[in-house]
Formats: sequence, structure tokens, C-alpha cells
Amino acid sequence: MLNLSSCEFLVKAYYAVEEVKQNATQKSQKVFVHVPSEIAAHEVEEIGVEHLLRDVKDTTISTLATECKTHSLEEFGTLDARLKEIRSYLDLVIDGKLPLNHEILYHLQDVFKLLPNLNVADLIMVFAVKTNDMMLAIHLSSLVRSVIALHNLINNKVLKIEHERAEDAKSATVPNSAGS
Repeated sequence: MLNLSSCEFLVKAYYAVEEVKQNATQKSQKVFVHVPSEIAAHEVEEIGVEHLLRDVKDTTISTLATECKTHSLEEFGTLDARLKEIRSYLDLVIDGKLPLNHEILYHLQDVFKLLPNLNVADLIMVFAVKTNDMMLAIHLSSLVRSVIALHNLINNKVLKIEHERAEDAKSATVPNSAGS
């Protein structure tokens, strides 16, 4: 629900409260209680956000995300190089070209023992839920930005119409006073 006279958006929020019955025969149950809330921004905040977003071409891409992606790719490249080095060492040991070093094998066993078991169904479900929650937050923030942009567009249109009406009223009153 939009309030065109100000830059505020009304939202509905709830939280769960356990309701205990007066008589002990019924079980307690959870009920939702309304929390009065609204999303609003002052003009100064809107201007600040506009300045921050001025140079952003695509709101889904940020420099931080690009930097993290670049660093992750470099780290994966380093990990890949180390794993290839371990594999070549083990191949040389199997072929008998290098002697067996028990200390290195103990460290490799520790690495494999410390690896998490990612094939557990519960863990897969938790990762899926966490990813969905993060995507929901991103989606909601995009929706809020879109609604605010639409709200500003509506405000601009209303101001333009009021300005045109005021101009028409001024131009209508000027000929009448000139003719008298």
C-alpha cells in the first residue's frame, strides 16, 4: 500500500508468541502477533543511495563480488597446482623412483581424515536452505529497490501534474485580469 504524500511504505510484520490457555485442559499454542513497522527513507538517505548507485550499471554485480571471485579463482588455481604436485609425488613413489616418506603419508592421511563428508543428506539440505535464504534476501532487496523506484516515479508524476495544473491556473487567471 503506497502513501503518495510521503516516502514511506507500509509493511506487515509478525512474530510468534506462545499463548497459554487459562484452563489447563487445553495445550498452549503459538499465535502470530502483529508488529507495527514501516520502511521509510529521508530525502537525504535517498540522495546518498542515488550517489552510491550512480555508477552501478548492473545492480547484481558489485566490485566486492568481482574481487572475491578473482581471489577465489586464484586460490583454486593454487590448490589445483598443489594437488597435482601431490599426485606426481605419489606416482613417483608407486613407480619406485622415489623412496616412501612416512611423514608425508601421515600428513596426507590427516588431510583426508579432516575432509568433511558432504554426502550426508542433512548437510546437503542445510546448504540448499542457506543458499535459498541468501537468494531470497537478494531477491527481496531487489524488489524493495524496484518498489522504491516505482514510488519515486509516481511521486514525480504527481508533482508534474500538480505543477501543470498550477501553471494552467496561473495562465487562466492572467488573461482575465488583463481583460478588466
